[in-house]
Amino acid sequence: MKKFVIVFFMGLSLLSAGEIKVALAANVGYAIEDLKEAFHLLYPDTKVQVTLGSSGKLTAQIMNGAPYQLFISADMTYPEALYKEGIAVTRPLVYAQGSLAYLSSREQDFTKGITLTKDAAIQKIAVANPQTAPYGKAALEAMKNGGVLEEVEKKFVYAESISQTVSYAVTAADIGFIAKSSLYSPKMAHFKEGVNWKEVDPKLYTPIDQGMVVLKNGEKNSEVAAFYAFMFSAKAKKILQNYGYLVP
Repeated sequence: MKKFVIVFFMGLSLLSAGEIKVALAANVGYAIEDLKEAFHLLYPDTKVQVTLGSSGKLTAQIMNGAPYQLFISADMTYPEALYKEGIAVTRPLVYAQGSLAYLSSREQDFTKGITLTKDAAIQKIAVANPQTAPYGKAALEAMKNGGVLEEVEKKFVYAESISQTVSYAVTAADIGFIAKSSLYSPKMAHFKEGVNWKEVDPKLYTPIDQGMVVLKNGEKNSEVAAFYAFMFSAKAKKILQNYGYLVP
């Protein structure tokens, strides 16, 4: 993969410094400022403009002509669809693997595992829309494999993205299925592991491989290529690990 990234980068023409437009899955929104800061140290004249959203909605925007140059997804399915359509010019590569976590504003007994969702005290469960948000799809898979889905789906409060799910989990619901990465934001420090949050058993859902592609609008743009290559660098991997991701 490293060889591919280097060859791709070297094959692009150099352009003047400017701005690159990135469509970014909401779960990476918690790490993006640290990533941008590290990138800026290497390329101080390049501005990274980020649009956050669910991977499905961002893909729909891209297919309808949105001028993004790079797509950083929460799964591999959406980047692969764009590549098959010829809208992405690089084959999707995994930059990180995400994890699901439970989150509640109140103390919970997480020793119950996923059966906690069946408790009478849990009346509303925040879940990202599984039609457009890969973490929502993973949450439903976990509940199905945990044998609780049919019993608890009437409790669901759907959010449009995983970042909105975080908000719902602590305001509009009793518990929520969120991206573990969100818990490493300084704003989330008051939520305690084992008290307010706990990682969902990874055996209950398919690993969340997250992929990235360069889009047609970013083809032959050296700054887009630089950020693309940076996302596979040791520095970026360290930042992603700091936010709870596994990295290839």
